[in-house]
Amino acid sequence: MLWESLYWGSLAGVVYLFAGYPALLLVLGRLRPFRAAKAPWSESVTVIAVGHNEAHRWPAKIDSILATRGSDQIAQILIGSDGSTDDTVARLSAHPDPRVRVVHFDQRRGKPATLNDVIPLAASEVVILTDARQRLDSEAIAKLTENFADPRVGVVSGELVFETSSTDSTAARGIGLYWVYEKLIRKAESRFRSVPGATGALYALRKSLFRPIPPNTLLDDVVIPMQAVEQGTRCLFEPGAIAWDRPSQEAGQEAVRKRRTIAGAAQLVLNQPRWLLPWKNPIWWEFCSHKIGRLLSPVLLVLVLVANAMLLDRWMYRGLFAAQLAFYGLAGVGYLLQRAGMRSRLCGACLMFVSLNTTTVAALWDAVRGRFQATWQKTT
Repeated sequence: MLWESLYWGSLAGVVYLFAGYPALLLVLGRLRPFRAAKAPWSESVTVIAVGHNEAHRWPAKIDSILATRGSDQIAQILIGSDGSTDDTVARLSAHPDPRVRVVHFDQRRGKPATLNDVIPLAASEVVILTDARQRLDSEAIAKLTENFADPRVGVVSGELVFETSSTDSTAARGIGLYWVYEKLIRKAESRFRSVPGATGALYALRKSLFRPIPPNTLLDDVVIPMQAVEQGTRCLFEPGAIAWDRPSQEAGQEAVRKRRTIAGAAQLVLNQPRWLLPWKNPIWWEFCSHKIGRLLSPVLLVLVLVANAMLLDRWMYRGLFAAQLAFYGLAGVGYLLQRAGMRSRLCGACLMFVSLNTTTVAALWDAVRGRFQATWQKTT
């Protein structure tokens, strides 16, 4: 009876985290939908991007910003140079558009500290934050800003879209499928109430809602939006505001990025424990289910496997155990296909799920040891 209760309880937790929560959001979003009162934004905006030694990327990035619809409303493009030692300052200082300004810091401190210093320099109430790598769609800025016509909106997240090709690896295909799933959840959260975070590649906020964040913050794109939500505004997801990127082709590259993200989620518990309290956090359910609950998934999966192994005297549990082994076997095949340069969407999805959970364990170990490094760690 104990093993049976443990099995079904743990399985229920896994199902809730990865299927039940999204399903409930979809239902609630239909029953109580929130729709922003959109209208073209007529005021100026400031675009901010920060980076370390990204001189080779800034020209193309700035070109994509200036090529967007409504770029004439951009008052400033502030580039925060976080201790760059390449020719970032020289290249950007010579940019022909006078709106481009480089804000250089001699000491490399990381993105959070740089944002704390650069955002207050914005001349506009609406600030658009983006990264060096991703190319912006021509409608990105216009789609983001039209949501601010509604005074209830404090933050608007754009959508990161991966440019796929027939040559994508098994890992890249798995990452693509996972990102489709992740965006489905964000859309549902936005339609119901608020998203507990934004897409770091592209989002916008009202400058008046910005509060400085801890310098060691790993998930600035969660902390900054959540601080705005705390002040009574909404954080929306705008699928029409697209930042284009390429998925990692190696599972190891994605694991490095995901490990940092998951460690950042654990850091949220330490730095912002009030968000775990429903009377302090306006979107407590979304935050705990989406950002914190997944930290428990590796433990739940191990409990499901172990409890199932203790119940093999019944045919039903033997079938369920075989299904688990088959799933993990497909993940193993996906890993071998990845190593051999072959491709599989199904095995890629299984590989991504297993990789996500093993990375969660590693990230939690980072958190236990206090390994929160805010400076950029490049994986490509």
